[in-house]
Formats: sequence, C-alpha cells, structure tokens
Amino acid sequence: MSTRILALDTATEACSAALWIDGEISERYDVCPREHTQRILPMVDSLLSAAGIELKQLDALAYGRGPGSFTGVRIGIGIAQGLALGAGLPMMGISTLAALAQGAWRRTGAARVLCAIDARMGEVYWAQYCRQNDGTWLGEESEQVIKPSELAPKVAGLRGAWARAGTGWETYPDLVVNADVGLVAGETTLPAAADMLPLAVRRWLDGGAQAVELTVPTYLRNEVAWKKLPGRE
Repeated sequence: MSTRILALDTATEACSAALWIDGEISERYDVCPREHTQRILPMVDSLLSAAGIELKQLDALAYGRGPGSFTGVRIGIGIAQGLALGAGLPMMGISTLAALAQGAWRRTGAARVLCAIDARMGEVYWAQYCRQNDGTWLGEESEQVIKPSELAPKVAGLRGAWARAGTGWETYPDLVVNADVGLVAGETTLPAAADMLPLAVRRWLDGGAQAVELTVPTYLRNEVAWKKLPGRE
C-alpha cells in the first residue's frame, strides 16, 4: 500500500521538513533560531515540488509536538494545522524526544537512548527510550521536565550501554560525572523531521492519525497553557 506522509518540526533551534513516499525519505533541515516562521513553508514547498505532488495527495501530516521551545512548538503545530485543514489531512503528533532516540539509532544502531533537551530555566526535558525488535520505541511514559541535580542520581543508577542524545548533555556535563553506565554519544543533538517519519508511518498504519481539532502539543511544564482552537473543550 502506497504511503505518503509529510513531517515538520520547529520545536527546537532546528527547523526541518521531511517527506516519506513509499519508504523513500527526502528532507530539508537547517539550524536557524528565530527563523522558523520564514523557513518552514519554503521547505515544505521545496519537498513537494521536487516530488511532483500536491499536499492534498498525501495521506497524513506529522508534526513535532514537543517538548521544546514553547514558541517553536506553537509555531509548528499552528502551521501544521493550517496545512492539514487546507488539504483535508489527518495529523499525528510525534515526540521530539522520541525523534532524538530514532536519530541516535539511525546514526549508531543504539537501541537504548537517554534523551535530554535543554529546557532552560535550569531544567531539562528527559526520557529513556528502548527500541524493540519490531522498530517500536518504549519510553514515552518516562518523559518529564526535571532539574539536573535531580536527574544526575537517576543517570548514576543506570546500568549497561546507553546512547545519549540532545542538547541537555552539553549544557549540563555534570550529568555523567558519577555515571556507572556506558554512555556513548548518539551524535544527535537536535530532533529532525526525517527521524519523525518512521514513527509517524508506524502510527499511521496502526490507525493512530487524528483529526486536526484533536491535535495537542506536549510542553511537560504544567504552568504553560495552550491556547486551544475555538470550540475545543
């Protein structure tokens, strides 16, 4: 069965879009802080033009649902909703932390990944992801925002080999000072839409796409309110 999915992400300093057409991935990626609103739509247009298809010919649209920059997450979900509404496409929100894990696996083959994104305010967005033999990732329930001082003992208590991914490791190097775990660099610092696509395709095939009005971001910080679409409870 032919599958065509577009993914976009603006949740961090990186801005990216990627297109899946029957297993082939093409992408546009750049690190461009504060330029996401100017860059993301041209990236999408470039991908569609190169593939010779229109937005309405896709099956679904995936977006980086966070966690990440509050402004970046809002930009991404807003643009994704606009595109999906205009083309009549269902949507799928993909965790930026899960995308980091997928990127670390793609680059190194690591099936156990510790993901840490610098959340500012002296905190990190954190998750432990483990890849199963069928390609699925377990660990979404571990996602949280946490202070490095509280996270360091958790890292120190881990055993075995893990890859690390995300900006949090560089910002807070003390996280690994007392770690008795085989931490290796996963070579993935920022999430990319291309790494969201395998996760989105699996969700699509499992019937996990949602209507536009049901899409929500993931901030992990409870005090941040999401301005909902009119009519949403």
